[in-house]
Amino acid sequence: MFAVKLKNARWNLVAGIVMLVLGLFIWFNPFGTMLALAAYIGIGFMLAGLFYIMAFAGIRSGWYLLVGVLDLLVGLILLFNLGVTAASLPVILALWCLTVGVVQLIGAFEIKKYGLPWGWSAIMGIIGLIFGLIILAYPMVGAITISTVTGLYAVMFGVLQLAEYYMSRNSYSIFVERR
Repeated sequence: MFAVKLKNARWNLVAGIVMLVLGLFIWFNPFGTMLALAAYIGIGFMLAGLFYIMAFAGIRSGWYLLVGVLDLLVGLILLFNLGVTAASLPVILALWCLTVGVVQLIGAFEIKKYGLPWGWSAIMGIIGLIFGLIILAYPMVGAITISTVTGLYAVMFGVLQLAEYYMSRNSYSIFVERR
């Protein structure tokens, strides 16, 4: 069992290195990576949309379907208009944040009726609204913020993947020593 975990942990090492390099590249080339970032985010939106639509198939919440369709549309816009998208990415992202923030707030109160945990959805909805309004007010700051936050996320993801890899290795060696 631990050999399988260690073997799978190697993928954490690979993912960590890739995301760390990607994050550093984005940080040191914030404006030069806007086209690539538009494509990267577009693909991410499309995947998220597909996952929301798959979730809708299981739980039949119209809000999941709405967010899924919105994500798919935004992803397609980003991918098929990269030049325009790079220039307008802050505004597109702000409008998406506002729309999804509203949907998350409504969805949070909908699931509250069923006694399910709803607080995190409400908080994320509020954060989305605030983030969207800030970007709309200062689009140039939004462009820099998008690159910085995306780079920061990629670096943090990479570091956490590397930490998970090393923790998995240490737990394997502790297991082997105890045997």
